[in-house]
Amino acid sequence: MSLSIWILNLAILAVVLESDLGRRRIGPVRLLRPVLTAGGIVPFFLHRIATGGNGAVLEIAGTAAGIAIGAVAATLMRVEYEPASRRSYSRAGLRYALLWSSVATGRLFFAYGSQHLFGPQLGRFMHTHRISIDALTAALILMAVAMVLTRTAALWVRATQARSAADRREAAPATATP
Repeated sequence: MSLSIWILNLAILAVVLESDLGRRRIGPVRLLRPVLTAGGIVPFFLHRIATGGNGAVLEIAGTAAGIAIGAVAATLMRVEYEPASRRSYSRAGLRYALLWSSVATGRLFFAYGSQHLFGPQLGRFMHTHRISIDALTAALILMAVAMVLTRTAALWVRATQARSAADRREAAPATATP
């Protein structure tokens, strides 16, 4: 594993936690900052993507895991809409931070372990299954990016739904109580 895994994971973790912890307004900058960070970093570190074989399967699995974990992370944020200010807000706390930190730590431990703890075993596995180092690195990077994109999409959808629900409540005729 290369330095790219460390840089990408720590940069994304820092930007996501800074963007999401506490009560934060949901707006275009908030939604795009982690995506732009990931998009700006990835071209420097994602060199080759496998187009077939077990390397491609591993990359797809990493992407799928990132989507699933990003969706779980999104459920750990509460989204609210304030009709008076016409703004959406989210709240994320300790459980959200622990999930992102745990996943990033797991990826970093794997990167460290592949060089210092279980390198020969991993090498044999990769050789046996014809998986390149580039495919393994790409799978980890794609996992991190998929988490960010899923979190962003879910946050946007939930903010839009909260705003629409508030607009429907506001437009509904008042019912008279007897």
